[in-house]
Amino acid sequence: MKKHVLLAAMAFAMSAHVVTAQPEKSAAVATPPAPAKPADSAKSAAKPAGKSATPAIPADMKPIAAQTQAALWASRVLGRYHYSPVPLDDAMSAKIFDKYFEGLDSEKLYFVQADLDSFGALRTKMDDAINNEDLSAPFSIYNMYQKRFGERMAYARSLLKGNFDFSTEETMQLDREKASWAKSEDEIHDLWRKRVKNDWLRLKLAGKDDKSIRETLDKRYENYVNRIGKLNNEDVFQMFMNAYATAIEPHTNYLGPRSADNFDIAMRLSLEGIGCVLQSRDDYTIIREVVPGSPAEKSGKLKVGDRIVGVAQGNAPFTDVLGWRLDDVVALVRGEKGTTVRLDVIPGDGGVDAKHVSVSMVRNKISMEEQAAKKSIIKVKENGVERRIGVIALPTFYQDFEGRRKGEKDFRSATRDVERILVELKKDKVDNVLIDLRNNGGGSLTEAVELTGLFIDKGPVVMQRTAEGRVEVESDVKAGLAWDGPMGVLINRGSASASEIFAAAIQDYGRGLVIGEPSFGKGTVQTLIDLDRFAPGEKARYGELKMTIAQFFRINGGTTQLRGVTPDIKLPVMTDLDSFGESSYDNALPWVAIKPATYMPAGDLKELVAPLQQRHEARIAKDKDFQFLQEDIAEVLKLRKENVISLNETIRRKERDTQDARSKLREARLGGTSATPDEPVSGPGSKEKRAEAPDPTKAKKSVVAVRGTPRQDDGLQADERNLQSELAAEKAAKDAKDVMLQEAANILADEVGMLKTDMRMASRVMPYMVVAPAGGAVSATVK
Repeated sequence: MKKHVLLAAMAFAMSAHVVTAQPEKSAAVATPPAPAKPADSAKSAAKPAGKSATPAIPADMKPIAAQTQAALWASRVLGRYHYSPVPLDDAMSAKIFDKYFEGLDSEKLYFVQADLDSFGALRTKMDDAINNEDLSAPFSIYNMYQKRFGERMAYARSLLKGNFDFSTEETMQLDREKASWAKSEDEIHDLWRKRVKNDWLRLKLAGKDDKSIRETLDKRYENYVNRIGKLNNEDVFQMFMNAYATAIEPHTNYLGPRSADNFDIAMRLSLEGIGCVLQSRDDYTIIREVVPGSPAEKSGKLKVGDRIVGVAQGNAPFTDVLGWRLDDVVALVRGEKGTTVRLDVIPGDGGVDAKHVSVSMVRNKISMEEQAAKKSIIKVKENGVERRIGVIALPTFYQDFEGRRKGEKDFRSATRDVERILVELKKDKVDNVLIDLRNNGGGSLTEAVELTGLFIDKGPVVMQRTAEGRVEVESDVKAGLAWDGPMGVLINRGSASASEIFAAAIQDYGRGLVIGEPSFGKGTVQTLIDLDRFAPGEKARYGELKMTIAQFFRINGGTTQLRGVTPDIKLPVMTDLDSFGESSYDNALPWVAIKPATYMPAGDLKELVAPLQQRHEARIAKDKDFQFLQEDIAEVLKLRKENVISLNETIRRKERDTQDARSKLREARLGGTSATPDEPVSGPGSKEKRAEAPDPTKAKKSVVAVRGTPRQDDGLQADERNLQSELAAEKAAKDAKDVMLQEAANILADEVGMLKTDMRMASRVMPYMVVAPAGGAVSATVK
């Protein structure tokens, strides 16, 4: 009977395919990313070192029945329906074991080798834990991790009572992912001594005195323990299940019930609530953004910096949320449209003892416009001629699956939004259109196909091959083009999956220029499997699987898997390709090719590429902004390659002074500073990062030099900075010149000029277009 239920559920679930972004190696899929925001400065005074005891680590966690059952059902689905199924046996158990420890302690800063040895007998028992519905083994590993985390933080705080010698020649390894486990407590203590010494030195270089440094770091380490103390058994279960899922293949993930809800919100770009983006700061939930037009804004009673300390449903009594984890507060604030929620708020401009304010609001549908397609126009002038380049920034390939399934006329869709913007750009009389897919990690496969259809007439867009070897062709079947003029696509290493499908199709059809750096290289298709269908009752929630079920191929027969999309016009590579991208995974699927689809190219832009690349290189050779950018990239890549940082104050101060001098040179040119987020925020309309163990020292994997000048290191983390100053810095960064985008616009402006001045070439590279001669506006007609 269960087998028949499984088959029926699979048939239903596979109706909604997604080609999603690359996952963090131990992270759950979450709502769309937003820059980290600081909390309010109220109650910011840290307790002096030695006066505050390390928070108690909670008691050992245990699995619940629903989790053991969910694990079993997930294993059955993965073992039978995954694109590349792997038996759940002792060999897989060993992989899960390694992945689990990697997820908990990727930098090898908490466990020592003896800890792993003590769990050695469990190395081949992870499969038994799932099959026998007994998850005590993975939970016992987590409980040991939790204990070790508390011990390391206690040791770190004890070091603050002493002093450090910054005159010695000593270095610290930045990224320890490939390092060996510490062999002893003395060795791991030395690793932490260097971590704390580096934290201290950063604050010292920023001008802090010893007393302030002790207070800041003591509070920071205390907060780390508080944070891990708020993890629950759902988080632990999700970490373990993701170790299992990613041991099969990098883009297969388990989503716990709340993470599944957030994934749905991310895809439809809407939720029902009050319209506040929230952040945790110490024990408070802080309002860091009020969404325009939302119930929160219309109430006029909430503002940035206010602290929510209580939440009530309707006329029910308030629930005190002081000290709660953020996603639990968010769950109380969200609710069905038309229902009432009351908030107990301490105004941000008052102290902790300020008079509380009660705010009542009726929830409504909130659109997450920050993640929606947006337009801008860049004007490029050369030799007295102005070219207007229309830019459409698309952060994700979103679609309201449920709204579409129900036949709602106004369901949210990336393609619909882009089509509307194209109509506006036509009225704006732009000469060329650029689709900006930088850091767009994917989304709906349907949206990738339909978005391509806006720029081609009819024809195949992408091919899928199932595990059985069956090849299916996904085609644009809608006649006509929403935009029939020249166009381009801007990509970077963060452009993945659906972004690669779109860029590859545009390239294969000869429809537009692909500009940027090689894309991520993810060539697989996932579907969402609702495990709740196997639950014995409505109250039990098993979560979802995001499971790889097919590999996608370009219509030319190749694939983006591992290799990504190679741009026609190459911009500087801003990322460490060895540590970020599909090729960085040790179990990624291989690159293969299949028979091409039958399609008719719309044009052939190869003739344009060489002269455009030459013009680009000549231009950037004279462009100070670009030279600064390349210097930044080279410096950061060099640091990552060396993988060490000095702990000598003289050396670090010299490095800091050099960086300051470079920053001052470009500050007037670029007009802003770039904010570097330290950690994600959580709340309606922002990223909620669940089931990930906090790792305060983990090095960032992506290496990106962004617009604006690098912000001078103040040694602080996001929640240690003043909220208003942080928001101001973010705005400055957002308003600063985007060097890469500007250069992409320059390239497309060059293309327009070439097409106008050489009609014969225009007819060769774009035979479907009629282009006005030089001096006239470009027009295009599909023949």
